[in-house]
Amino acid sequence: MTTIFGIPAALLFGQLLLGLINGAFYATLSLGLAVIFGMMNIANFAHGALYMMGAVGAWFLLDAFGVGYWTSLFLCPLLVGIVGILLERLILRRVSHLDHLYGMLLTFGLALIIQGLFRFAFGSSGLPYAIPEALSGGTNLGFMFLPHYRGWVILVALVICFATWYAIEKTRLGAYLRAATENPALVQAFGINVPAMIMFTYGAGAALAAFAGVLAAPILQVSPTMGADLLIVIFAVVVIGGLGSIKGAIVAGFSAGILEGLTKAFYPEASTTVVFVLMALVLLIWPAGLFGSKTQSASTSVVLPALANETSLMRWALFAAMALSLAVAPVFVYPAFLMKAMTYALFACAFNLMAGYGRLVSFGHAMFIGTAGYVTAYVIKGWGFPPELAILAGTASASLLGLVAGWLSTRSSGVYFAMISLALAQMIYFVALQAPFTGGEDGIQSVPRGVLFGLFDLSDPAVLYVFVLLVFLGGFLFIAALVRSPFGQILKAIREHEPRARSLGFSTEHYKLAVFVISATLSGLAGSMKVLVTQIASLTDVHWLMSGEVILMTFLGGVGTLYGPVVGAFVVVAMQNYLAALGAWVSVIHGAIFVVCILAFRRGIVGELISYVSARQARSVAAGTRADAPDVVARRLKAGA
Repeated sequence: MTTIFGIPAALLFGQLLLGLINGAFYATLSLGLAVIFGMMNIANFAHGALYMMGAVGAWFLLDAFGVGYWTSLFLCPLLVGIVGILLERLILRRVSHLDHLYGMLLTFGLALIIQGLFRFAFGSSGLPYAIPEALSGGTNLGFMFLPHYRGWVILVALVICFATWYAIEKTRLGAYLRAATENPALVQAFGINVPAMIMFTYGAGAALAAFAGVLAAPILQVSPTMGADLLIVIFAVVVIGGLGSIKGAIVAGFSAGILEGLTKAFYPEASTTVVFVLMALVLLIWPAGLFGSKTQSASTSVVLPALANETSLMRWALFAAMALSLAVAPVFVYPAFLMKAMTYALFACAFNLMAGYGRLVSFGHAMFIGTAGYVTAYVIKGWGFPPELAILAGTASASLLGLVAGWLSTRSSGVYFAMISLALAQMIYFVALQAPFTGGEDGIQSVPRGVLFGLFDLSDPAVLYVFVLLVFLGGFLFIAALVRSPFGQILKAIREHEPRARSLGFSTEHYKLAVFVISATLSGLAGSMKVLVTQIASLTDVHWLMSGEVILMTFLGGVGTLYGPVVGAFVVVAMQNYLAALGAWVSVIHGAIFVVCILAFRRGIVGELISYVSARQARSVAAGTRADAPDVVARRLKAGA
């Protein structure tokens, strides 16, 4: 048997073929993302859902109406493209004037809604889709067997990639698109309908995603969740190529697929993480990716009003009211729910410190709460350490991971920062999936709680509750003090106008890295406490959906407010507990809340409450001024006389 570098030739070429096929999907999907980002500056989280809609649509057309593959290859992208046009026209356009991160969060909510609806309609199990008869069979090339359909996928992906590149780079329409990206007002002045151009561009990106879904249907099991995890790999590919770069998407897509195939031949365990390792290496040299030029995006931050005449006494009264409420709450509410909610609240407060005050919205914060949870669980159960040392070890591991991840990601901002943090978190997810000490898909279960400092038995629910409450209150006080400190004021200055803060002599990169590490450390503390409460560390804690949940908690409660993340965490945990029986509808409800929050009340629950109270205070002051006006005039007349 012929071998190459000790690997059987048939195996090596087979994996290369598989890599080319994966690269074809990566390139086609990345192409749609690059087109949308290049035109709209939106990292489209709904792209995986649109890809899934293409595949499920092809299956449904065949199963319900007998519509074959070739018709679906044209019809499904057309229909999904129309859906994309409607989404842009009716929903995404409403946030086009805001920070581009709002568009990213909005598409994340839309993805949850679409995926939940399709899960409700079609279930979660895989649905088979037969290879078209004209492309069945294969050809023996001597050194490998080439299935005809897989060869077709590679060929058509190359054609689509070249056609898209040519249309964007070499045609008049492409020139208009590129000009509208740089200066839409100027292009509009020349009589070109830029909003319509943007709308049809999003539709074209959605159609490309659906086209890739139809191509994938005969190879993969068609299911409503097929686009969720693939999307994260696609984001890594797009970051490698450079966000918005058509050429970068094509080159990085095929390169990542081939590298993944080679890794499967030589070291299969690393095949799921090699794309993210490649991304990290590329970013060390080219922070904007191989062919990217956009590292930052313009922003229009939402200004959160502050209460007028807020005093130290008011702040302590609010804190005392929260502490007292949580202290007596176990009399009325199940303590396990309250403890879980407090750990999530600490996690949300830590995320808010970075997102609300440092304006660094991470889509990878799950890696900190999850890593700390795994380390804490293993140190307690595997090594028999007491809980205080296990919490310290878990928190320290999150802090160290935050230092490394922050050094890689904080050199970028906006959408770039969010995508890099997401890709790094997914790398941690695959490590947790395969590392021997994590327990794989089973996780680490039945974690003993132990005796704290040799005195307090945490197996006693009352003792555990008091401990969790004290840790949460301590973490909250630390964050509140940090926000009001000179460090926090500099963070706010960087958030409002980073170039001006830099011109005043502040090293903004160092401040952003510092707040990233502090946020990671506090998130790790929350993860360690969560393990003690639930007695399990699982893949759920490091999955990217956990990052989505903490973003939902923060924005729902009020990003940039101290108490908003606490309120948001309790609301989300309550929904998880009391809506669990609804199954797939929970995802739809979460997504709907995301969409409504971004569209209707971006300040969140607490932010809107502050705005309302501040408005009433302002009206009272104005009314008082008008009431005093006659007396002022009378005094002036008397003085003149």
